[in-house]
Amino acid sequence: MAEDAERGKILTIENAIEVAATLKREGLRLVFTNGCFDLLHPGHTRYLCEARKLGDRLLVAINSDRTVRELKGPKRPIFPEKERAELLEALAAVDYVTIFDDLTPRNLISAVLPAVLVKGADWTLEGIVGREEVQAAGGQVVSIPVVKGYSTSAVLRRIVGSAE
Repeated sequence: MAEDAERGKILTIENAIEVAATLKREGLRLVFTNGCFDLLHPGHTRYLCEARKLGDRLLVAINSDRTVRELKGPKRPIFPEKERAELLEALAAVDYVTIFDDLTPRNLISAVLPAVLVKGADWTLEGIVGREEVQAAGGQVVSIPVVKGYSTSAVLRRIVGSAE
C-alpha cells in the first residue's frame, strides 16, 4: 500500500483523513462516495462524473475484499481491492481512493466529514450511512440517479449467459 500512496491518488485511511482536513482548511468542497466498485462499468463512471461535479475533489472509498465477500458472497469480489483502487485511480473524475475494512463507511465518514456525501438513488436518503453525521456538520447528502441497464450483478449475469 505504501507504493500506492506515493502515487498520490490511493490513500491510506489516515492520509484520507489528513487530506480531508487540508481541503477544509483551504475552503475546498470534498465530495465522498463509497461502494464495492467490484466490476467497473459505465454506470459507475457516469455516477462518479456526476458526483465529482458537486464539489472540488472526489474521494471514493471502496470496501476491502473481506467486506465485499461478507456483503456480496464468497465469489466476490471479481477484482482484488488493490486492482479496484487502481481502476478508480485512473479515472479523471476521481481525485482520491481509499480502502476501508468495516462493513459500513460510518467511521470513515465521521472522520472525514465531507461537504457532500453521495450515493446512488437506489438508496433512500434515510438509508444512507453517514447521512446524520454529514448533515449535523453542515454538509449535504445527495442522491444521484442510477444509470438504467447497469449494475455489477446484471453485467455478471450477461457474462455468464453469454459464456453458456
